[in-house]
Amino acid sequence: MDLKEKNWEIMFDAETISKRVKELGKQIEDDYRDKNLLVVALLKGSFIFCADLVRAIDLTNLKINFMTTSSYGASSESSGNVEVKSDITIDDISDYDVLIVDDISDTAYTMDFVVKHIQAKNPKSLQTCVLLDKPSRRQVEFEADYCGFTIEDKFVVGYGFDFNDTYRNFPYIFNVLD
Repeated sequence: MDLKEKNWEIMFDAETISKRVKELGKQIEDDYRDKNLLVVALLKGSFIFCADLVRAIDLTNLKINFMTTSSYGASSESSGNVEVKSDITIDDISDYDVLIVDDISDTAYTMDFVVKHIQAKNPKSLQTCVLLDKPSRRQVEFEADYCGFTIEDKFVVGYGFDFNDTYRNFPYIFNVLD
């Protein structure tokens, strides 16, 4: 996919994203003020969103860890088969209130899998946060505890979202029209 040869539109500009991420950060900050927060970012897609989000959370009792999962490969469609490529590096999370952060929930296969995976590690509590929610594509029951934006069934790139590991670096989110 070469954007020079495609029609595309910006769905969320950098300012809109920044404003919403700061709102989410403040809400999370208020909800986790007296808790031992462990943010688990799902790589690769959430890395930009999660970096901005944790900078918007003014808590000293916040730790960050990462998981890498895969269900897409080089496709724009989820295979439905989620695998852990790399797990969190904290062995005992029983004293942590865990917040799983992902870029998008569409089919929800990944989040459903990761929630069950983390729950098996017995965290004190577990909640989820996604920047984008695409409920029209849902294949398993799931609703994020924190959500930036709900969108229609469009393939998005930019601000961490990719196509075959490209376009993540754009400061806005756009979709290809044709």
